[in-house]
Amino acid sequence: MSRIGRLPVALPDNVEVTQTGTTLRVKGPLGELSRTIHPEMQIERADGELRVIRPSDEPRHRALHGLTRSLVANMVTGVTAGFTKSLEIAGVGYRAQLQGEKLVLALGYSHPVEVNPPAGIEFRLDTPTRLAVFGADKELVGQTAAYIRQQRKPEPYKGKGIRYAGEVIRRKAGKAGKVGGA
Repeated sequence: MSRIGRLPVALPDNVEVTQTGTTLRVKGPLGELSRTIHPEMQIERADGELRVIRPSDEPRHRALHGLTRSLVANMVTGVTAGFTKSLEIAGVGYRAQLQGEKLVLALGYSHPVEVNPPAGIEFRLDTPTRLAVFGADKELVGQTAAYIRQQRKPEPYKGKGIRYAGEVIRRKAGKAGKVGGA
């Protein structure tokens, strides 16, 4: 059996799970998520936990087993605690600010870059150079953070740009200059 797939997913008291056909809906304090589960995977509910059951030991079913369990666990975690992706902005004059829900980035371009949050995503600013993307859907949080990072990727010479918190940027040496006389 799959090591991840065989683990049960604990259901807190404030989470409702409904399944209609292949669609699984999870509702909790931070919102509601729904996802289509592979038709060959079955989800069983017992004793306040969910278990994913696979039909056979084929490699394809074993792979789907762990994947399905991880997706269900992420849905339950998302509607209870949520997911956060932190970003850091480095560079002289580079900063972020919130205008209502919208994130406005000054990234050295001739114009400010405006990012509207997708439904279910919230931007949080700790300082003008540190921001966080928060939401219930792990996939959407990661996609939104990647989109923000894409607006000005970190460059290898000075390290200016937007990076994930804790991301290490490999730095390159600049021009060596002319050695010797002419």
